Amino acid sequence: MKDYYAILGIASDASSEEVRIAYRKKALLLHPDRNKAPEATDRFRDVQEAYETLSDTRCRHVYDENRRRNLLEKPLETAREIWKNYLEGVLQ
Repeated sequence: MKDYYAILGIASDASSEEVRIAYRKKALLLHPDRNKAPEATDRFRDVQEAYETLSDTRCRHVYDENRRRNLLEKPLETAREIWKNYLEGVLQ
């Protein structure tokens, strides 16, 4: 399960406005017309997917519930994924 909050670089309690601002910043940075890095296109798609999910209140609620359930059912796997995404964001 992708950690959309980590992809956008925001906290899980971020407001809708914070989600929008983070999306715009990441989208400008990773847009394939501006960023020629080989992984930019895939990362741009991840940012779009994260925004589509987190900007819709109903989808965000479902995502948060699945995220919470995954953390309870597969704590090590989920923790690894969260830390991996976090560290990638920090090291950029």
